[in-house]
Amino acid sequence: MAGTKTTTADTEGADAGTPRPRDGLFIRVYFGDGRHLGPGMIELLEAIRHERSILSAARRLGMSYRRAWLLVDEIGRNFRQPVVETHPGRRGHGTDLTAFGERLIALYREVERASAAASRDAVDELRAALAPQDEEAGKDG
Repeated sequence: MAGTKTTTADTEGADAGTPRPRDGLFIRVYFGDGRHLGPGMIELLEAIRHERSILSAARRLGMSYRRAWLLVDEIGRNFRQPVVETHPGRRGHGTDLTAFGERLIALYREVERASAAASRDAVDELRAALAPQDEEAGKDG
């Protein structure tokens, strides 16, 4: 958990161009055979849910369409059930999550909630032990 992470999802409701720093746990589930499910994949699925388009979801997250499509393909190959359903030829809203895609997001978010709850005291102690941050250290020049 070294460092601070920002995500596009953190900008909703705020200044959309300025990601906020986040703290807490960032969970990546490894399945022991080289496959995994992580926060970026889940954020992409959530953006697809919102935008109903892989292209629009990619733009929302600041990634290339190719990168988004490769991640969607990887997620789809990792599970027995389809995660997204595409509708070729439909302008603007050509992708929907399947019921399993929705369940995948819910399961991942539950792992995050349970992990955060289980580690809350230790993370709070770590946060309390942080040295004060030098405001000038993050500025150029």
